[in-house]
Amino acid sequence: MGKQNLFKNLNKDFPASIVVFLVAVPLCLGIALASGAPLFSGIIAGIIGGIVVGSISNSSLGVSGPAAGLAVIVLTAIQDLGSYQVFLLAVVIAGVIQLIMGFAKAGIIGYYFPSSVIKGMLAGIGIIIALKQIPHAFGYDADYEGDISFNQPDGETTFSELGNMLNFISPGPLIIAAISLIILILWEQPFMKKFSFTKIIQGQLVAVITGLGLHLYFKNIPSLALKPEQIVNIPAAESIQGFFQQFTFPNFGAITSSEVWIVAITIAVVASLETLLSVEAIDKLDPYKRITPTNRELKAQGVGNLLSGLIGGLPVTQVIVRSSANVQSGGVSKLSTISHGVLLLLCVAFIPKILNMIPLASLAAILIVVGYKLAKPSLFKSMYRAGWFQFLPFIVTIVVIVRTDLLMGIGAGMLVAIFHILYENYKRPYHFEPEEHHDGETIKIELAENISFINKAGIMKTLDSVPEGSKLVIDGSRNKNMDYDVKEILDDFKEHAKHSNIDLEIIGLNFNHNSKPVKNFVEVVNNKNNNDEPVEKI
Repeated sequence: MGKQNLFKNLNKDFPASIVVFLVAVPLCLGIALASGAPLFSGIIAGIIGGIVVGSISNSSLGVSGPAAGLAVIVLTAIQDLGSYQVFLLAVVIAGVIQLIMGFAKAGIIGYYFPSSVIKGMLAGIGIIIALKQIPHAFGYDADYEGDISFNQPDGETTFSELGNMLNFISPGPLIIAAISLIILILWEQPFMKKFSFTKIIQGQLVAVITGLGLHLYFKNIPSLALKPEQIVNIPAAESIQGFFQQFTFPNFGAITSSEVWIVAITIAVVASLETLLSVEAIDKLDPYKRITPTNRELKAQGVGNLLSGLIGGLPVTQVIVRSSANVQSGGVSKLSTISHGVLLLLCVAFIPKILNMIPLASLAAILIVVGYKLAKPSLFKSMYRAGWFQFLPFIVTIVVIVRTDLLMGIGAGMLVAIFHILYENYKRPYHFEPEEHHDGETIKIELAENISFINKAGIMKTLDSVPEGSKLVIDGSRNKNMDYDVKEILDDFKEHAKHSNIDLEIIGLNFNHNSKPVKNFVEVVNNKNNNDEPVEKI
């Protein structure tokens, strides 16, 4: 993308980048805290994800940074490897593995996730975002920002926390969250869009500035004053030199350790899968319906993890929460992603004290709105109207994501979708209907170009329906590839036909268990006049 095109939508991309930046700050810190890593490592990953990955990637709206889905893996790995510096080496190696995956064109995996599962993932994440942020809006911050697991580190669950927070309500954060929500809702109303300033200034920014002002005002009112854990808390260096001293470097002496390589492969696989899932999801949210090249995305993520590990950052992936905030804030191109990284770098380096005055309650209000937009009731209605084939994987994905985590939810949704495909393949209407058959009619079954083991059940059901004493023609002249399993079924049926007095003719196929079908009867098929024969296509 040329420079001219990159800055073409600056008036939309830059305001969106501010919102993404505000959302990213507490998430970067919270995920670092949950990972048992230095807090600054989350900021490093956010900067690398924005500037480096954003520059290399061709994803127009995707935002990369530290991912909550990797927090448990990172926490366990740091403990098992013995030091954070050794863990950083695993992150570097993971980046190299992702680069190799990109060049090997492994990104094609992302295209095999059904739309119903991807939409379920978005809705599930949206519900989790909203549920997890409600306690922060009430001033109860026992659970870290960015947590998406059902079972929380504080011993509560996503649902039990909602009841528990009622015992720890803080009026100050509650007022700030309520006012922030009112601002965000008003900003979306048609009458507000008539004012030109609403197109320049994002409602999210107004909500944060209002929250910051209220925080300063409440300092003089003891009953409303915010506690330290209710505001952003970035490690603040006293000087630029102190800022650079927060960077950490990997221990390359452990490169021969098998444990390091196991962790690296785990991070590479999980981070790549989360990235590809996010790419599919955000492409669906993109108003312009652009398609992200997944192989290039894997390469960009590989470079990002390589650099993040080299300077002390957590692993990065493309992440749905920040990417969704980017879409909803009007971002158009990857400039918004890059700009959010630049803002993160500049603000953490030069004005961390100002960032440390932002109430988490204001950010909670922003994320609650993001969550609602991802899981709108209209989405559930449209998926229900699409039929059970779409709705069932969609709803299963949501339920499992909310009750466990992202990857488990995707896995459950995929299993339901695959089972449905197998079931539909078994009962699809190409099988022969015995009650509609008239004596003396020739039954003709045409085989498709490609037949796999997935078609076994349907083919067996079809052949089992052929009446005794009938004339059956199996036409394989169009077939180019057939699994051994299907060849075996047809071979067995030849023997069955002899005992069932079925006059069987197989054309276009020559079976040999050690070879592919051979087209040695095509001319005979073409010369036949089968217009009066009932044809069933497999």
